[in-house]
Formats: sequence, C-alpha cells, structure tokens
Amino acid sequence: MDQPVVISVLVAGAILAALMAALGMAGAVHVTSRRAHGYMHFIFYAILLMVALANLLSGRDLSSSNMKFDEVVVVVRHPLVSLMQPLASLLLLTLAGERLITHWIRRDKAAQAPSALLVAFLTFWLCTVAAPALLGANPHVSHDYVYPLVIGFAAVLATATERDLAFGAARNALLLFIAAGLLLLPFKPSLVLDASYTQGLLPGVPRLAGLAPHAVSLGMLAQLGLLCLLARPFQRAWLNRVAWTMGLGVLFLAQSKTAWISFVLCSACILAVRQGPRFMRRVGDPVRPEFGIVALLAFMAAVTGLAALLMFGEVDARLSSFFDSAQGAQLASMTGRDQIWAIAYDEWQRNPVFGYGPTLWDASFREAIGMPNATHAHNQFMDTLSRSGSVGAAALLLYALVLLVLSLRYARASGGLTLALFVALALRAISEVPLLLFGYGPELIAHVLLLMALAAAGREARERKRSLAKAPPAMPRARAAPAFARDTRNPRDPKNPLAAARLHS
Repeated sequence: MDQPVVISVLVAGAILAALMAALGMAGAVHVTSRRAHGYMHFIFYAILLMVALANLLSGRDLSSSNMKFDEVVVVVRHPLVSLMQPLASLLLLTLAGERLITHWIRRDKAAQAPSALLVAFLTFWLCTVAAPALLGANPHVSHDYVYPLVIGFAAVLATATERDLAFGAARNALLLFIAAGLLLLPFKPSLVLDASYTQGLLPGVPRLAGLAPHAVSLGMLAQLGLLCLLARPFQRAWLNRVAWTMGLGVLFLAQSKTAWISFVLCSACILAVRQGPRFMRRVGDPVRPEFGIVALLAFMAAVTGLAALLMFGEVDARLSSFFDSAQGAQLASMTGRDQIWAIAYDEWQRNPVFGYGPTLWDASFREAIGMPNATHAHNQFMDTLSRSGSVGAAALLLYALVLLVLSLRYARASGGLTLALFVALALRAISEVPLLLFGYGPELIAHVLLLMALAAAGREARERKRSLAKAPPAMPRARAAPAFARDTRNPRDPKNPLAAARLHS
C-alpha cells in the first residue's frame, strides 16, 4: 500500500507544480505585457540566495576540513534547502520563460536576437548537454538541464533596458552575498574562514570563503561584483566607496591568485577600451609632446629593466630552485589536476564521439577512481571533452570563438565590459567549468551577463543602422557613445534611457 500512496502523492505534486508554473507564467506575461522589460534580473537574487542557504545550513567547518582529493568531505543538505530548491527552480523558469513568451507574442523584428549568438548558444547546449544526455555512454536525463537553456535563451533576447537592470541586480545581489558572509565572521568563523590554510601569499592570514562553496569561488564572485559596480556605480558616492572597500577587501582575503589576476586583466581591458584612444591621442599630440616623451621613456626604462633581470638575475637558477620545492612541484602538477586531466582523457578515448555522459564525476564515479572531491575535470575543455565527447568539444570551441568575436566587436559600445567578461570566463575556464550547462549555480551568473551584454549591444547596433538609413543624407552622423559611459543628464529625467535602470539600483 505504501508504494501506490507514494506514487499518487508524487503524481499529484507534479500536476500541482505544472499548474503553478502555468499560472505563474500566464500571470507574469500579463503583468509585463505593457512594460518594456520583465523581471528576469531577479534570477541573480534567487541563484545566490540558494547558494547562501545551502552553505549556511550545511554545518561545514572550514578550519578542520582538508580539501585534498583523497579525503571525503561529507556535505549534508538541510531539509529547508530541499524545500526551497524546487521553488527557486520554478521561479527561474517563470522569469526566463515569460521573456520568451513575451518576445514571441510581440513578434517585434527589432527584438530579434543576434543570429550568430543565438545559433551558437543553441548548438552549444545541444552538443554539450542534449547529445551526451541521450547518446552518451551513460545516458541520463534530468529537468535540471532545461533551466540553463531557458535562461540562456532569454538572455540572448535581452534589450538594453533589461541589460542595465541585470547588471544593477547582479551588482546588488553579489554585494549582499559578500556582506552576508562578512556578517557571520563574529558568530560562525569556522563556517566562513579557513584558518588552516597555509598555501597563500599571506602567512598566518585565514582564507575567507564566506557563503560561497569555496574561497576561489568567493574570489571570482567578488571580482564579478566589482566589474558590475564599475559598469553600474551607485548614485551615492559614499555607497560606492563602501562597496569598493568591501569588494576589494573580500577579493584580497579570499587569497585566490586566479581571481587577482582575472581582476587585474579585466580592469585593464575596460581601461584600455575606455581610455586607450585618449591615451594614444595624448602620446601623439605634436602640440604638447611632453606626455608622449614621458610615456616613451617609461616604456624604455621598463624594457631595459626586464632585459637586465633576464641577463643578470639568474632567472633559470631561481626557477629550477622553485620547481624543486614543494610549492613548485604543486604548481607543476597544477595542484594535482594533472591526474584528473589524465582520467578525463582516458574517458574520452573510451567514448570519443558523445563522451561518457552527464553523470561523469558523480559520487559513484569519484568513488571508483578514488577522488571523492573531484566534482569536475577542473578545466572546461577537458571536462567537455570527457563528458560530451568530440562533438561537445567542437561545439565548445565554436561557441568560444563566437563569444570572442562578438566581445571584440561590441567592446567599444559596451565600454569594454563584454571583453572583460569574456576574459573572466576564459581565465576561469583554465581551472574550473564556468560554461557547464547541466544545472544552475553561481558559475552561470557571468555567462548570463555576457550573453545579455552581447545581445543588447547587437540590438543597439542594428537600431543605429536602421535610424541612420532613415536619416537624410545631409545630416551628420554622430558617433554613438558607449552604452556604459557616464551619462551627464539628470538620472531621474524620464527621457534618460538609463534612468529606469538606475532608479532600480
């Protein structure tokens, strides 16, 4: 009797969930039918809320946990998280699905997504998720695979207003997530601090993980929050100062070298795009050549210093001594990741076309290989190659190429933000899997923001071409200002195109 009752309860729950999803979708479409944007920017709050709850209620102790690959770390899922997870998934599906339905109902030609971006994203999902799930050596289908597809599809249809709202919401959600981890320091230090960490550049300083799954993840989230803050600063100067201080402090205490390098390179991309033309004009100014002379002398001094270091600094001996040390050996093996990559390569050789399948690196597989904490291949290409085969790896390379070309194409229009986000994802892909689409988590945030930035920039470019084509030939063509440039008009002026987004900050 127990089995029929359980089956009846599950069927009734599924029907009720489907009914709630349909009603929620219809209500969302009705509410947003007369608005220029929906509420998709709330997905960042939902994703980070679930991450924070899962780690807050996990009962973990970072001070006593050893994150080596040969020791098991038991993660207990709280009943509240199990209850909230389906509700969060339903919310994400409703918010993103509403955008798809609204765009389809309006059938606005101006609302069409960039064809290259849309085709590349759909191809990437089909080859890296659908194909291995159905045709892999170990097929497995789950509803979790649908959420990234719907969210990514809606992101590709984003307008400029939705992009602005998304970056503002991501900024707020990330800063709140960081602040919540800092507030727990006096009450639960072992939950958010790893006092046993000894491999950093700051001897004796505990490593901050906050409410993120790991300190490296917190560092990347802090870096992403600072990029959003750079693109969408607060209206109040004191609030900007507090946000920058908190973000930089957390980025520093996370002690993630990858996050530090990524933040420097991403900031350099934004500065190069925004200030590069002005810098080159000042360097080549014949009227005031002082700046160009100083810049040239500084460059010559830097090159001379580097040459002297290479010739007289005994670099080869120091490198040899470093790699003979324990830290050097750890770096040479990429902190043990070379073993994981070897296993991933072997799995690809066994299943070269469609890969092992989505269940690669699950609990049973990790137990079989003796690496209980290797939840993925610690490299986007190796993970896709082993999980989705040659088909998925080819789709990954094509997708990365499309993202790179579009990021460079719209770098000036976005104030360098598209290029910075692409660099952040590319650096993250060296040791992590930021483009994994078998579910949603904190890694999906940067991916969605990049898609929305590219889609909105493409739409603005098409609208400019359309307006210039309709303009009289005698009218001068003014160069469009970057979308993320500082607007000198009154931010509360209804004619200001960024007013709606900034009022939601």
